[in-house]
Amino acid sequence: MWRDDPEKVLQQAADIVQSGAICDECFGRAFAQLGHDLTNSERGKSLRIMLCMLGIEGKAGSCWICKGFFKNINAWVSRAVALSTGIEFDSYLFGVKLTPRLIEMERLFSERFRTNCAESLKHAINRMIGKAFEAQVRHGTLDIREPHLSFVIDLVRNTIELRLLSLFIYGRYQKLIRGIPQTRWPCRHCKGKGCDHCNFTGKQYDESVEELIEKEFLNAAGSNSGHLHGAGREDIDARMLGSGRPFVLEICSPRRRKLDLVSLQAEVNEAQGGKVRIGRLKFVPRMMVSRIKEIHADKTYEALVSFEGDVSRVRLGQALVELVGEIEQRTPQRVAHRRADRIRTRRIHEIEGEPVSCRQAKIRIKSEGGLYIKELVSGDNGRTAPSLASGLGIAVHVIKLDVVEVTSSLFPF
Repeated sequence: MWRDDPEKVLQQAADIVQSGAICDECFGRAFAQLGHDLTNSERGKSLRIMLCMLGIEGKAGSCWICKGFFKNINAWVSRAVALSTGIEFDSYLFGVKLTPRLIEMERLFSERFRTNCAESLKHAINRMIGKAFEAQVRHGTLDIREPHLSFVIDLVRNTIELRLLSLFIYGRYQKLIRGIPQTRWPCRHCKGKGCDHCNFTGKQYDESVEELIEKEFLNAAGSNSGHLHGAGREDIDARMLGSGRPFVLEICSPRRRKLDLVSLQAEVNEAQGGKVRIGRLKFVPRMMVSRIKEIHADKTYEALVSFEGDVSRVRLGQALVELVGEIEQRTPQRVAHRRADRIRTRRIHEIEGEPVSCRQAKIRIKSEGGLYIKELVSGDNGRTAPSLASGLGIAVHVIKLDVVEVTSSLFPF
């Protein structure tokens, strides 16, 4: 290591200062791993003094590498502080896009003077601006994984952009009425732009579970938009009952992060209690979004079905027993326009039924997630096999459908 060879360090330092005018920051960062508790500027000054004592003088003028950029650090920090004023945060990260000239000068410098202990120009800028920013705002820490604030400095355009990390809240929702989708549906005629068909709302449906839940959260966080990520979804005409469906609410670009989840839960349930209720709220990291989407949860359904012909209790029971096990389903005709046309295999764990009349029955199904219940009942013209319709030998249709439980040991709670 170079620290074990002082003469080599001094010789390389002499070559650097004699190659052209260089600032203490760029001079010092060539030896960034040498010496403890020193800044690059202090390293550069110390080496310059030692060389001067040996009669080796550096060249005067503007630094041929950075052209005096480090003198402007505080100006960039002031711009970052101004952008972040009024925003709650606990962590930050800076990134910089260098100009082509800086990239080329840094390449020439690193190739010509290989010290094996240098700090790159980009890293040095990011680190110094970050430390100066933290000193000015007096709170927050560097976080390279999920920073609340992320600044991107573009030296080509002389701009600084602030990005705010989304806020993620886990919970469960119950949908107590039929006729509303889980998330916003753009109008199929105008694709969300607004037209006569949608009353210029841009939406296919007036409201969604997503919109009913997010309103109070967006107001509290000072955000303009959000997204609801559900562990699966129920049909528009199905209710979600029981303990509710797990979801993660993503609040985009929040200006406030310290939300009172207990109060917000109460506000949503009071305002939307006849349509949607939420519970079990908890702050979670970004990775929880992909996690709940990837979990294959078991689902329990209750359906009211009708028969095009009389069906006895015994005949119904026999047909239901034959459904326990694996079911093969080709993508249903009703969703084939928006989902891949393929065959899926799902398993029914338990199924039972209770006749309401000779033409209707209530059935309860516990199965793997992803099973299409309406097609399990109707057969979907043979695309689902076996089905209740094929077992009974008559047409069968779902009148009402409810999801009553979504379960997996992998959900937080």
